[in-house]
Amino acid sequence: MSDFRQLTPTMFVSPQIQPSDVAQAAEQGITMVINNRPEGESDDQPDGASIEQAASETGLEYCAIPITHAGFSEAQVQAMVEAIGQSDGPILAYCRSGTRSTLLWSLAQAMMGKDKSQITAAAAGAGYDISPIEPAIDMFIARNQGE
Repeated sequence: MSDFRQLTPTMFVSPQIQPSDVAQAAEQGITMVINNRPEGESDDQPDGASIEQAASETGLEYCAIPITHAGFSEAQVQAMVEAIGQSDGPILAYCRSGTRSTLLWSLAQAMMGKDKSQITAAAAGAGYDISPIEPAIDMFIARNQGE
């Protein structure tokens, strides 16, 4: 079983999930699964297609926004904003440890103009440190505020 960590009432992150974890996510009210892990990152990870199939079989939406260790692009952040906006309910995003999913969610929140202290507190409450991306968070918040 996977380790679903709650950032907000509608956003959960997790280390790598297995196809069998998708049913557990559905039972917990998740309506969308976002895969932030690139294919082939590790020999022991299931491929995205198997997670997508499990999501489809349980009636969940599936979206892939792979994030490599090279970092985040603005297009990836925008894709996360769009995925969040399209979801009809709680979302589960996953990667190897949950960190990249949390960082991407944090950047998306900043792009949407959310309060930095709330973003930081939500991430910390789930056990994640977003300090490495604070300059980007500040940039997105400032841009959203027209500064």
